[in-house]
Amino acid sequence: MNYVKDEGISAASETQLINEVRMNNTAIAQYLSQQFGLNSELAVMNPIGNGHINTTMLLKDGRRAIVVQKLNTEVFPKPEQLVENARAIEQHLSIKSEKGEYQLNIIKHLPTIDEGYLVIHNGDVWRALEFIGGSYSEDVVNSAFKAQTAANAFGQFAQALEDFNASELHHVIPDFHNLAKRIEMFEEVLARDKHNRAHSCLADIVFCQSQFDLADELKALSGAIPLRPCHNDTKINNMLFCNQNDSGKAVIDLDTCMPGYWLFDFGDMVRTFCSPEAEDSTNLNRVKVREDIFEAIVKGYVTPLSGLITEQEKRSFLLGAKVMPFMIGLRFLTDYLDGDNYFATKHEKHNLERAQNQFTLYQDVVAKELTLQSIITQN
Repeated sequence: MNYVKDEGISAASETQLINEVRMNNTAIAQYLSQQFGLNSELAVMNPIGNGHINTTMLLKDGRRAIVVQKLNTEVFPKPEQLVENARAIEQHLSIKSEKGEYQLNIIKHLPTIDEGYLVIHNGDVWRALEFIGGSYSEDVVNSAFKAQTAANAFGQFAQALEDFNASELHHVIPDFHNLAKRIEMFEEVLARDKHNRAHSCLADIVFCQSQFDLADELKALSGAIPLRPCHNDTKINNMLFCNQNDSGKAVIDLDTCMPGYWLFDFGDMVRTFCSPEAEDSTNLNRVKVREDIFEAIVKGYVTPLSGLITEQEKRSFLLGAKVMPFMIGLRFLTDYLDGDNYFATKHEKHNLERAQNQFTLYQDVVAKELTLQSIITQN
């Protein structure tokens, strides 16, 4: 999930139409308005964002605007745990903010008129979040300044949660960043090949299988670096920039906040910041790691963590930079072979194209490994 400033609909509407929420579905808008205390007679609901999982809408009544989401209960079968996690993070950050120890805006859940946080309508589960105005998000980083700003915001987020007990968080998606499990799932789906798609991507399958020793590298770190409360989805579009001065405004999408390792959050920034192409671009000759952006990520993220991060954690960042594009590519490829059941798609080969994009980025990280490790060491 992600959400952006209220700029209209554009290409984002295509994704939301796939999720079967229509702009003219006034019955849902009116019902949710009643539940969350808006004027239902003036309710207007438009799609925003381009997240793969949940359906995100901006609900307005002419006086007030809130973000409402239909949660994907296939991905999040226990939505109450998702809300409990996010609200625990919100409350912790709010205390930090009151003490002047956290400077970013905090995305917060809104209660219903009955003081609940989930609404069930026609079998769908909805929630509401505060709308953070005067902000925007991006899908492709266009400057080192933006990369450092966003990475710094995620670093501030991590720093503020350093004293939060990670064990208190529910594992809303078990094994979310468990590469060994992702490999098992891939092999099971490949063996079934119930959609007869394996023949169309044999080269990608062989490539994947040749890289499975990455899981062994991750396993070797077990117990050597601390378990942290992590965001676990540090995509560039999960950070809001301020309209006025392009500074960091808010870290959003707390759905996957779970115990984890900072190397995954770092790696996901590399995955989504460093390429000049979007993650589903088929212009693969342009998919690469921009070294100036990589350095900006390191500077931005490490600065707030000074004094907290261990040397071994910092060294593990390069592994994170390799694992995340490979693992997401593997997940895209698995979903393609499985008939596109997880990620929203716009056409039959969308997930395959995403996978090929991510594998290309992963290969460039590997090719530049010595240079990238040197950048991490020097910052």
